Amino acid sequence: MASFLNGPASRLASAFLSQGCRTKAPRYASSPLFRRAFATPASQAEQPRLRLGSLSPNFKAKTTQGDIDFHEWIGDKWAILFSHPADFTPVCTTELGAFAKLKPEFDKRGVKLIGLSANEIDSHDKWISDINDISKTSLSFPIIADANRHIAWLYDMVDAQDTTNIDEKGIAFTIRSVFVIDPAKKIRLTMMYPASTGRNTAEVLRVVDSLQTGDKKGVTTPIDWTPGEDVIVPPTVSTEDARKKFGDVREVRPYLRFTNVDK
Repeated sequence: MASFLNGPASRLASAFLSQGCRTKAPRYASSPLFRRAFATPASQAEQPRLRLGSLSPNFKAKTTQGDIDFHEWIGDKWAILFSHPADFTPVCTTELGAFAKLKPEFDKRGVKLIGLSANEIDSHDKWISDINDISKTSLSFPIIADANRHIAWLYDMVDAQDTTNIDEKGIAFTIRSVFVIDPAKKIRLTMMYPASTGRNTAEVLRVVDSLQTGDKKGVTTPIDWTPGEDVIVPPTVSTEDARKKFGDVREVRPYLRFTNVDK
């Protein structure tokens, strides 16, 4: 088991295992570092460093709509990958029902939705029936089966605040993560919530609108922006060039200039 661990965690685990687990666990066995080492899948000892602009890690997985290669599944669309701690949990049930209802809006924007939960396909299928009944909807996007947390670990969707938050197999539970991925398979935005806090689907849709508007129009968006409202001219564009490109430009300060790209 300890072969996949590196650094201090490896030394701690090796020392413990060398005792054959026959004696009382040493004092360090209760440390977060030690517990985290045992609460992660052996096949994913090394996590990629995921930053905005990073290439999203590819993977193959079983889903409620068949086996997929993630990057091939995305194709030339945008994608939203969002995770859940487990099936038949109350907060997750409300979230998936809300995403299912909002799916037509994501479709209009060329965005594919895909959920992930730490259970097997049979469990997902039964859970979807519950979600549809409770939310009066028809969930039609795939949900990944990630019972061994392979993908959750790959995308760092695990909880470091509470390293005792592990299942009966000793694997860390998945937290509520959102990854917005563009057609180039780059990570453009991430959101992470603790298991106790439900997401805001309207905000997920809003940030997609902001990213797509910025890409298409070469602008940035201010606080609480929604489509149709004024956008910001980037500092890299002069006011003169902005007026040539956008027409009307409202200058509040030399560094803060607004225009509207939807008129």
